Amino acid sequence: MRLLSANRLLLVMMLSAGASAVGPAVSAVAAPSDKPGTIVLVHGAFVDGSGWADVYRILRRDGYKVVIVQNPTTSLAEDVAATRRAIAAAEGRVVLVGHSYGGVVITEAGSDPKVSALVYVAAFAPDQGESVASIVAGAPPGAPALPILPPVDGLLLLDRAKFSAAFAADVKPEIARFMADSQQPWGAQALEGKVTTPAWRVKPSWYLIAKDDHMIPPPAQRMMAKRAGATVRDVAASHAVYVSQPGVVASLIEEAVTQSTGRAVR
Repeated sequence: MRLLSANRLLLVMMLSAGASAVGPAVSAVAAPSDKPGTIVLVHGAFVDGSGWADVYRILRRDGYKVVIVQNPTTSLAEDVAATRRAIAAAEGRVVLVGHSYGGVVITEAGSDPKVSALVYVAAFAPDQGESVASIVAGAPPGAPALPILPPVDGLLLLDRAKFSAAFAADVKPEIARFMADSQQPWGAQALEGKVTTPAWRVKPSWYLIAKDDHMIPPPAQRMMAKRAGATVRDVAASHAVYVSQPGVVASLIEEAVTQSTGRAVR
């Protein structure tokens, strides 16, 4: 009886294995402990976190945990504090992503031990002692003048009539108009805020260069990316590449997650 039971068990196991071999493939689902931690998205000047919506949807669809920081954009210190709170609350290791001025924020906040990698999306990547103001002041000859209006109460805005051409030339006109009319004022203190400890010196980084950018000249982007030793990708896009080409941005972020943690969700 024992032999019969053993043979029957063996037969069942063989049939089960055969059924698996000829049946439909089933994707393995990683256990929660095998998944990467959290992707934290940091917006730049003149906009808020809502611009990340399509990037967020793609990353969530692909199984990633995502947090979007709503920076006050009043000063670098306050924006870094907001990002550090998001890092502290995030689950597991963090990949920090910054667009434009958000690159300054992640450069300063990225020294947090939970941060495994940095992703710059048409962003500033300052060195120690640098600010947006100092980098812009050193722009190469012929760089386009930024359509920033004179400060009011220490806050800056872009000229609405010039917003689309400068910031979002490849974004649908109705969306570009909405972005212009819903601008988040940028504090002059944020413009002048200097980085103390650049995280890219000790953390791996990725950089997406927007080749049709009229806010941060592409040569300046390339210089900052090279200086940071970043893995570089180029795309024909405006400064608002995260809005106009969210798939390209999400793909680079996922590359950074996979290569910096050695894991992918799917």
